[in-house]
Order: sequence, then structure tokens, then C-alpha cells
Amino acid sequence: MIDRDLDLKRIRPDFMTTTINDEMSTEERFQNLVLRPIIKLQNDLFIEVFKNYIVKHKNVFYDLSIEKRIDYISNTIHKDMKFRNSLKGMVIGMFTVEEYKLYIQNSSALNKRMMNIVKERLIDNVQVISDSRTLTAV
Repeated sequence: MIDRDLDLKRIRPDFMTTTINDEMSTEERFQNLVLRPIIKLQNDLFIEVFKNYIVKHKNVFYDLSIEKRIDYISNTIHKDMKFRNSLKGMVIGMFTVEEYKLYIQNSSALNKRMMNIVKERLIDNVQVISDSRTLTAV
């Protein structure tokens, strides 16, 4: 078990831009020390999972304007519980046992933070997601 925890922490990207201080809430500290590095690590997977979601929903996403694509991403993450739970599982599966124990103490607040970060990552990559259809269509 210790090897798994060490391996998980070792593969996470460093998040040196985040300041940690004593005034932070427990949730904010967990977000910055655990969630952000894991979500950054899983970024490419989230993009591929979302592209698969688009295909399974008849490629409607690709017919939308950029503003509507951003709305589509937000609505998908907030309203499609099956998809949302899948994304949460991709993050939670990268927790150490100790991190999981901290997570379950306030999972509701941490889930909101987690999904907001994932949503922002997908929105930041909307061009990559959009360009992927062009590349595969050629």
C-alpha cells in the first residue's frame, strides 16, 4: 500500500505556482495539494473522454459556436450525472489512501471544486477538442 501511495505522488506534476498558507481552508489546501496536480496529470485523458462523449451524443458539439461549446461543456459536467461520476472516478482513483480519507470527510464541497477545475480544463482545451474533429475528418 505504501508503494502505491508513493508511486501516485511521484507521477503527479509539481504545482509550484500554488501558494499554501495557514489561512487556507482545509478544502482549498486539498484542492491545491491534491486535486490540481491529479487533474493536470489526467488532462489528456479528460480530453479524450470528452471527445468520446461528443461522439456518443451524435457530434452535436461540433456544430455549435465557441460560446455554445463552452455552455455544452458546462451543462454536460453539471447535468449528466453518469458522465460527472465517471470524471470523479478518474480523479478519486488517483488518491492515496490518506487523501481518500480526507476526501470523504467533505466530499460534497470537494466534488464541486473538482468538477469546476475539470470543467475549466475542458473549456481551456475547447480548441484542441474542436480541432480534433477536423484532423480526423481529413
